[in-house]
Amino acid sequence: MLFLISLLLQPNIDEKIKNAPDNGYMIGVWIGYVLPFVVFAGLAWLLYRKAKKRQDEL
Repeated sequence: MLFLISLLLQPNIDEKIKNAPDNGYMIGVWIGYVLPFVVFAGLAWLLYRKAKKRQDEL
């Protein structure tokens, strides 16, 4: 369900880049597009490490 919501809310990146005033804006759009995935991957990694550490203590 989250996947469907993300597809519906996904902005049109190509349109934003085409209308970008300069390269700094394009870099900002790219970072804004990639950042949520990086944050979720980092969170998943932290949860994995915590669970593995807890399992090793038993």
